[in-house]
Amino acid sequence: MELEELQASWIAMSQELEKQKRLTNEIILKMTQDRFQKKFSTLRSFETVGAIICYIMAGMIFFSFEKLDTWYLQTSGVLTIGFLIVLPTFVLKSLKKIQNLDILNGSYKENLLIYIKEKNKLLRLQQIGIYLSYLLLFLVVPVFTKIISNKNIFLSNFKPLQGVALFVALVLMFFFTRWGYRSYKKITNSAEDVLRDLES
Repeated sequence: MELEELQASWIAMSQELEKQKRLTNEIILKMTQDRFQKKFSTLRSFETVGAIICYIMAGMIFFSFEKLDTWYLQTSGVLTIGFLIVLPTFVLKSLKKIQNLDILNGSYKENLLIYIKEKNKLLRLQQIGIYLSYLLLFLVVPVFTKIISNKNIFLSNFKPLQGVALFVALVLMFFFTRWGYRSYKKITNSAEDVLRDLES
C-alpha cells in the first residue's frame, strides 16, 4: 500500500513539474515576443510619421498638377508621386509583417527562417529607398519650385549659390541615409539576437 501511495505521489509530482515547465516556457515565449515587438515600435513610429509626410507631399503635387505645364515637369511630378506613395507603403507593410512575427506558434527554426527572409527584404527596401532618394532630390526640387513659386528652374540661370545648396543637400543626405541604414541594421540584428536567445 505504501508503495502504491509513493508511486501515485511520484506521478502527481511529475505531472505538476511538467505543468510548471510548460507554464515557464509559455511565459518566456510571451516575454520574448514582447521584447521582439518593442525592438520595432520606435522604428515603426518614425516610418509612420515619414510616410504621412510623404503622402502629404504627394497630395500637394497631385492637387497642384495643373501648374506643371511642361512634359518634363509632369513626368517629374508623376515619378515623385509614385515614389512618395509606393516606397513608404512597402516599408510600412514590411515592418508590420516583421514586427507581428508570431513566435508563440511555430518552431524556433521556422520563425528564425521567416524572420531572416523578412529582415533581408526590409533592408533591401531601405537600400532601394536610399538610391532612389538621390534621384528624388533632382525630381522634387523642380516640381516644388514650380508649384510654390511658379518658376521653371530648367529655364532659369543656374546660380553658384544653388550649386552650393545642392552639394550641401547631397552631403547631408549621404550622412543621413548612412545613419538611417545603420540604425535599421542595428535594430534588425538586435531583434534577431532576441530570437536566437530562444535556442539556448
